[in-house]
Amino acid sequence: MPKNVNRPYAITMWDFSWVERRWPGAGYEDWDQALDELAERGYDAVRIDAFPHLLSADPDRLWTVLSCGQTGDWGSPSEVDVHVGETLVEFMSKCRDRNIMVGLSTWYKQDPDDVRMNIRTPLDQARIWVDTLDHISKADLLDTVLYVDLCNEFPNVKWAPYLYGSNSAAPESLASERLISWMAQSVSELRKHYPQLDYTFSFSDQFEQWDAMDVSMLDFLEPHIWMAHWNLSSFCEEIGYLPKSGSPDFQAIVRRGKPHYLANKERYDKLLTGWIDKAADWSRATGKPLMTTECWSLINYKDWPMIEWDWIKDICALGVETAAGTGRWTAIATSNFCGPQYVGMWRDIAWHKRMTDIIKTAPIDSRLTSSG
Repeated sequence: MPKNVNRPYAITMWDFSWVERRWPGAGYEDWDQALDELAERGYDAVRIDAFPHLLSADPDRLWTVLSCGQTGDWGSPSEVDVHVGETLVEFMSKCRDRNIMVGLSTWYKQDPDDVRMNIRTPLDQARIWVDTLDHISKADLLDTVLYVDLCNEFPNVKWAPYLYGSNSAAPESLASERLISWMAQSVSELRKHYPQLDYTFSFSDQFEQWDAMDVSMLDFLEPHIWMAHWNLSSFCEEIGYLPKSGSPDFQAIVRRGKPHYLANKERYDKLLTGWIDKAADWSRATGKPLMTTECWSLINYKDWPMIEWDWIKDICALGVETAAGTGRWTAIATSNFCGPQYVGMWRDIAWHKRMTDIIKTAPIDSRLTSSG
């Protein structure tokens, strides 16, 4: 867990949006304003994509980053050009000025040359992160790093195609010897260079395999948990929103999401709190603290016509309160819509303050602080 932590961080996920969504009205065109608003709402940490594969290949190059076909409002709907090394330093400097810690992660976004596929071994993955941390260290910003998440939602094929040599392969079991060895070797190599930092791989699938997973190499666990996760819940299927169909009909959420949730509120609330409790049990069994940056209600949502945010905020509040009450989380997000591009969620300043107050006053299990 982060060193010398005595209460949880209130964290948000700005993924690759922090640098991709910079056109007028996209939410991040003015970093000073966006970060001031984040601090105003009580958040003191942000998880971003550091693009380590691009930075390692050439920190000074103007990289073209392709859209990843998101159905939500993360990132850009079209390709964008980015000076990765320069912008990362500038953004992290602005975070430090506001006492906002930065969790470094990556979605391994694709460029026209697809340099992410040059990652062929665990040591390759460690090397690109060492290069990234060297770049940050040279800018005297290492004290702003909260942690390093070596790969978002490992081993999801969309974000880790380098594992399979293809972006259309079937995902491998997290309990496989190959993936466990991959995580262990890459983290071990990173620790040789930056032993003072905390490392993890975040997860969003294969929850049923938690008990079989060896996570001894990780400093903390980063599960992404949603009430409507299709691997945990039948919510999406029941309302006719089928993300895995390739072209999900968002209108199903607009028309049927809220009324279906309210008609089955007890069932879905129990499902969410049950999975949060299971994550807490996983933390106790492994002795690892938890952080969660993507969470609680739906995976995808938008500021669309006829959209309402009240039920989303209610589900998220339940998730925050439940996670905070376990004592096992050292960083808690309020949702994966906590960014200025989600205006309906972002504009409710009072709600954010209430949530971040709950997070930052939550106790941390003494067994974690004594071992951290």
